[in-house]
Amino acid sequence: MPHDVLTPSAAPAGATRRIRIAQGVRDSFSAGLGIFPLGIALGLLIIQAGLPWWLAPALSLAAFAGSLELLLVGMVATVTPLAAVALTVLVVNFRHVFYAFSFPLHLVRHPVAKAYAVYAMIDEVYAVNASLPEHERSAPRLLAMQIACEAYWVGGGLAGVALGAALPAPVKGLEFALCALFTVLTLDAFRSRAELPSLLLAGGSVAVALVLTPGLAMFTALLLFVGLLLVRHAVTARRGTAEEASGA
Repeated sequence: MPHDVLTPSAAPAGATRRIRIAQGVRDSFSAGLGIFPLGIALGLLIIQAGLPWWLAPALSLAAFAGSLELLLVGMVATVTPLAAVALTVLVVNFRHVFYAFSFPLHLVRHPVAKAYAVYAMIDEVYAVNASLPEHERSAPRLLAMQIACEAYWVGGGLAGVALGAALPAPVKGLEFALCALFTVLTLDAFRSRAELPSLLLAGGSVAVALVLTPGLAMFTALLLFVGLLLVRHAVTARRGTAEEASGA
């Protein structure tokens, strides 16, 4: 290894922190390619719905959740009852409860930093962090990635507001932006054969939920998927125990 190249383990404490922050910012680039255009779509939707421009940064800071914010724009524009908004928030963001089971919040020790890590626990950050080896994860790297992703989102929303105010006519099809982002994340997961069973279980859960409870398909699919994952984990653990016993 060249002497002028430092790894986090070989660098001094201060340099190690800077290296990990730089790694977190680099980690955010792949997610930022989807987050920034999605933020632009949010800003455009807000302007096209006739809502005030400041709603873009206000929503982005109050509820840092792209799918929810895009839905809230339409609900605010149509003056949806508060009870319906509350139910929508619960159903759409219920998946974050399960993220917490495997998200490395234990790495973040400062109470304020931990609170921010919980607040900024979005799908893209979870997906990128899940692909990192355990020994490469750290609080500075995680927080830097989250702050960068929020900057992409807020910046994209402001850019969308400016673009929407400058365009002479509304842009059609912006609602598909969120679906496209999740499609890309799913295709990335297909690259790992180890995750193929989980993807098949997720697809089966969605299919069953659409048939049984089409009105609450996401909520039902999440509950069913978690149950199937628990069963898979139990079967895998039992199989591993049996293999160790037979090998002994």
